[in-house]
Amino acid sequence: MKEVTSNQKILVTKASGEKALFSPEKLRHSLHRSGADENTINEILSKVQENLFEGITTKKIYQLAITLLKKESKPFAAKYKLKRAIMELGPSGFPFKKYVAAILKHQGFSVRVGEIVKGHCVNHEIDVIAEKENQHFMIECKYHNQSGYSCDVKIPLYIQARFKDVEEQWKNIQGHGTKFHQGWVVTNTKFTTDAIQYGQCAGLNLLGWDFPKKKSLREQIDESGLYPLTCLTTLSLHEKQLLLNEKIVLCKELCDNPSLLSIALIAEERKKLILSEANTLCKEFQS
Repeated sequence: MKEVTSNQKILVTKASGEKALFSPEKLRHSLHRSGADENTINEILSKVQENLFEGITTKKIYQLAITLLKKESKPFAAKYKLKRAIMELGPSGFPFKKYVAAILKHQGFSVRVGEIVKGHCVNHEIDVIAEKENQHFMIECKYHNQSGYSCDVKIPLYIQARFKDVEEQWKNIQGHGTKFHQGWVVTNTKFTTDAIQYGQCAGLNLLGWDFPKKKSLREQIDESGLYPLTCLTTLSLHEKQLLLNEKIVLCKELCDNPSLLSIALIAEERKKLILSEANTLCKEFQS
C-alpha cells in the first residue's frame, strides 16, 4: 500500500462508487464545522494524508478522521459524524419523521406526525403536517440509511400530486382560503438536478442534506442545536436502538430528562460520561 504526500493528487472512491480527487479543503471544512480548532484540524489533516492510498474509500477517510477527532474531543466527534448519525436513525423512517418535526417545532410551527388526511379524491397518510400563522405545510420525509442515494425527479412528482389532492380539500376548511399551502420533500441525502428543477418549477419546497444553500438540513440542525442522540460517541449502537425504540430521538431529550438513559440499562458511571457529551452539544442552545 503506497502512501502519498500532501502535494500528490489521489483518487478516492465515494459511496456511490464514483472516483474523485481527494480534497483537503473539504475535509478541513467538515472538521471546522465540528468546532475543532486550527491546530487540531491541521494535525488530523496531516495524519489522514499520511495514510492515503490510491482508491481509498471516503468511508475509510471518515473513519480515520473521526477516530483522531474522538481523541481530541468527543463532542467535536459527535458533530463531525452528524450525517452518519442521521443514517443511524433507521432502519424505519419514523425517527427521522419525528426528528424533522422537532426541527420545525423549534422554528415555531405546531406539528403533527403520521396523520391520515382526507384529500379531494382519496385519503393520504402524511409524515408531518406543520402550521404557523398563515402557513400550512404537507411534509413527506424520504429517509435513507446508507450513503450514495439521491432523490430523483419521480419523488417530487409523486409528492406534488398527493399535495394537490390534499390542498384542494384543505382550501375548503373554514379560514384556510387565504392560507399559504405548500408541499415539502425532506431527505437526509441529496436531490438530483431534475428533482430540484421540477420542485422549483412546481412550487414544491425541497429540503435536503446540502440543499438549499444556507438553509439546508445540515445547516438547520447546526443552527437549532437539535442533534440526534445517534451522534453521541459514548452510546453503543445497541443502547441507541433501545432509546430509538422508545421514540427518543434528540440529545436534548436526554439533557432535559437524564432518567431516560435508564431505558437502555446504562450504569451510573457511564451515564455521567454520556450526559457530559450530550450537555456539551446542547448547552450553547439552551436558554
